[in-house]
Amino acid sequence: MTDDWWRGAAIYQVYPRSFADGNGDGIGDLAGVRARLPYLAELGIDAIWFSPWYPSPMADGGYDVADYRDIDPAFGTLADAEALITEAHALGIRIIIDIVPNHCSDQHPWFAEALRSPSARKRFWFREGRGELPPNDWQSRFGGPAWTRVPDGSWYLHLYASEQPDLNWTEPEVHEEFEDVLRFWFDRGVDGFRIDVADGLVKDPELPDVGGAAERLPYSDMDGVHEIYRAWRKIADSYPDKRIFVGEMWLPDPERFALYLRSDELHSGFNFDFLACPWEPDRLRAVIQSTVDAHAPVGAPATWVLSNHDVTRHVTRYGRSGDTGFDFADRRHGTPVDRELGTRRARAAALLTMALPGGVYVYQGEELGLWEIEDLPDELRQDPVFARTKGSDPGRDGCRIPIPWSAPFGESWLPMPAEWAGYTAEVQESRPDSMLHLYRKALALRPGDGAMEWIDLGPDVLAFRREDGFCCVVNLGCTPISLPEHESVLLASGPGAVEGEELAPDAAVWLREASA
Repeated sequence: MTDDWWRGAAIYQVYPRSFADGNGDGIGDLAGVRARLPYLAELGIDAIWFSPWYPSPMADGGYDVADYRDIDPAFGTLADAEALITEAHALGIRIIIDIVPNHCSDQHPWFAEALRSPSARKRFWFREGRGELPPNDWQSRFGGPAWTRVPDGSWYLHLYASEQPDLNWTEPEVHEEFEDVLRFWFDRGVDGFRIDVADGLVKDPELPDVGGAAERLPYSDMDGVHEIYRAWRKIADSYPDKRIFVGEMWLPDPERFALYLRSDELHSGFNFDFLACPWEPDRLRAVIQSTVDAHAPVGAPATWVLSNHDVTRHVTRYGRSGDTGFDFADRRHGTPVDRELGTRRARAAALLTMALPGGVYVYQGEELGLWEIEDLPDELRQDPVFARTKGSDPGRDGCRIPIPWSAPFGESWLPMPAEWAGYTAEVQESRPDSMLHLYRKALALRPGDGAMEWIDLGPDVLAFRREDGFCCVVNLGCTPISLPEHESVLLASGPGAVEGEELAPDAAVWLREASA
């Protein structure tokens, strides 16, 4: 790939606890990832993005970081990480790791010092309360108040779990610390960082009440955050080979979103509007076009993603009746799922996603057609969302079940359902029409970055052409449609998707257009 490898890269997300267990203790680890590098190379991905692999008490699945310069012992050692980076590079796979700069663990040395000594609290948001009430009305995104009281009566801010105190980015020491962390991992060969809660680092220092306000929250998308990323970009650009940043920003305004992607800030950002969009042609077309339009003025590539470690797997979402989109506030847990329909749509969505211009993300297990596990016993759930909402929100454990490589399954930190024995990577390897083979073919053929042009084939159809006569057609209607004139079928989303010159409902096809 070129120096701009990231513009059209296919990036595979590994959630370390659930990807591959190398030592048989029921927890995924770096040894397991290293053993599966050939699988990922054959899949056809360009980079791996690791969810946090740092030492953590796992109050929030590793996003509560206790040490930003080491590996959690459950996953291995720093030497294991360095070996993994080297081995991945030898296979042409780049490594992107999470960085969590909005908050750390309550077991981080800084926070332990803050609890012992009020004079050390400037790195966090400690404030006096309003009598017996918290300093303001901010709510945790995991449910409940965003403030917790310490024994001396002060309160500290945590926009997520109480074990995740927010860092105070008005303090120069916080800036210096994270700039050093970037260099620590860049020096070890890491090719980029995915920035958790990238919009949330800067808060309004007055900490005003939110009230009923729904826009411009005083803890999200504040203008001062851009100065942080300009400083980070200078660090990345100081390395001779291209190092990148990917931002996680859930923002309603695509123009505000694009500001993070200016040439001296982040390289790309997650496209959550596309992920959250239901399986409806008008809405998908609008999201795709608005994404392309918003990215064009800043010259940044779009990214396309269907699932990740925080959202309901899309086989399940697309199999639900009614609105099949995603909303953190309403996961529609327990809504009946037509899994056959969801799988058919997931196959079509994979071809749609990989045909669009820019980068694409594949969440582990997506290539196996895995679905959300919604019937976990309550006593096994570990996501703090479940506890903080007193069970009203089941949380994210259902999309974090370990990957089924082969059956029978061993012990694992979250149990795999018996039905997954028919969906293992081993089983799918021997089935040419499996989801695994579809992903391999699509990743090998996808056009990557570049221009696109819509083709009008009716209101229920998304169709567009890319360079070299590549054409993608997706039928989101209820009846078959006629295919446009073409020389050949490059790839169809499943058996029976194309019959003669027609495309079945909830199906997609890649065509080579007829020469002019």
